[in-house]
Amino acid sequence: MNDTVKAALWMIGAITSFTTMAIAGRAVSLELDTFEIMLFRSLTGIAIVLTAGKLAGTLGQIRAHRLGLHFTRNICHFAGQNLWFFAITVIPLAQVFALEFTTPIWVILLSPLILRERLTAVGLACAAIGFIGILIVARPDPANLSPGLIAAATCAIFFALSALFTRLLTRTETITCILFYLTVMQAVFGLICAGYDGDIAVPSLATLPWVILIGCAGLIAHFCLTTALSLAPASVVMPIDFVRLPTIAVIGMLLYNEPLEILVFVGAAFIFVANYINIRQSRRALTP
Repeated sequence: MNDTVKAALWMIGAITSFTTMAIAGRAVSLELDTFEIMLFRSLTGIAIVLTAGKLAGTLGQIRAHRLGLHFTRNICHFAGQNLWFFAITVIPLAQVFALEFTTPIWVILLSPLILRERLTAVGLACAAIGFIGILIVARPDPANLSPGLIAAATCAIFFALSALFTRLLTRTETITCILFYLTVMQAVFGLICAGYDGDIAVPSLATLPWVILIGCAGLIAHFCLTTALSLAPASVVMPIDFVRLPTIAVIGMLLYNEPLEILVFVGAAFIFVANYINIRQSRRALTP
């Protein structure tokens, strides 16, 4: 099994975890704001990272190295994640995920600038095909732009930057180290932003399990994503995440009575084609 296939399998785990996080995020949104969600999610993550690192004997891999890059990666992710948590509460989940899926397009286009990865004609074609699919699904109306649509579209840029900086970190840092600074730094960001008004809501007993689930799902998602990025280029790994689109469309219909539109699947077909072409081209490039 080559590294590209392994990366695809790790991304399946990330897709499942991100979908779970969306459901849990909606469940707590009436009680906690996005900054509070990020704070308690990160505190849960710190406990999990330290426990898992202790059991695996990898805590010694945590080092104060490349802190500037860790900070840049985590501030990008913090901004994107807050925008994402806001968007999932105000517009349909399928629309949020569709707009978020401009992330791989930004990754493909920004990889040459940040990672020095070669931008190929095939990569550009895949980005174009995927973008057509996203437009079919989202069908944004310029005359009726809402804060939710803007948040969902903007979070994709921050997620792309986060993925690219993660790829840079995987060249020298271990997964335990990356996840440790992910949780610690974002807990600090969350504490500052949630507490700026002197009022931080504490989760109720009914909400606490959902908060813990967000923390677990978020950390597992990032473990899977970081592992995938350590195995294959970002421009290959990120388009696999498109599988989340039809998945969340069905979940939105079943759990929240959101309309299941045929155009969601038409757009997904374009996205899958772009995904297939990109992965196949990558495998050919890796073949001697």
